[in-house]
Amino acid sequence: MLRFEQEAWTGGFPCVAGVDEAGRGPLAGPVVAAAVLFEREFLEAEANQSLAGLDDSKKLPASRREFFHALLSACPHAQIGIASASVEEIDALNILRATHLAMARALAQLAPLPDLALVDGLPVKGLPVPHRAIVGGDAASLSIAAASVMAKVTRDRLMVELAADYPDYGFERHKGYGTKAHLDALRRHGPCPAHRKSFAPVAQLSLGF
Repeated sequence: MLRFEQEAWTGGFPCVAGVDEAGRGPLAGPVVAAAVLFEREFLEAEANQSLAGLDDSKKLPASRREFFHALLSACPHAQIGIASASVEEIDALNILRATHLAMARALAQLAPLPDLALVDGLPVKGLPVPHRAIVGGDAASLSIAAASVMAKVTRDRLMVELAADYPDYGFERHKGYGTKAHLDALRRHGPCPAHRKSFAPVAQLSLGF
């Protein structure tokens, strides 16, 4: 899980951050991105110690995601930036550009900026630093895995908050994804302000906003 970090370090990039997002696919809520920059010495020492088991957030049960979120949040050897793009920005820009915007915002919170960002997925436009895109990076890089967990837990908590504002949709359960229960609720109640108007399952309802 340190291969890509080590390649960056030996390639002349001493400060390397992992970047990932959560929430590209849901029908509701923001898209959230996180950037995590570990101190090299800490990462090399703790990769098989306190960080053992850190992985792509989708592979971890909620309890383990919460565990690593708390561990990373309290870690003095990691800088963390977390940012989002709103539903309005998603609808105005499209989900890909909004995701890239959230990633750029997350990276911009790191001070100083990293020398290189390792990004899960495909190349990203508009980042404030050079980057390397890695398909499946959240399961191949500890830095990206850390960002994956931070983004996922942050977004899940935001969706629980939205559930309190819009209790008819069950956001606390499906986190905005297009489950049968969510689609049924959309048909019964129509979209709420948290729904992405540009996403076909919402737009096709033609229920107005």
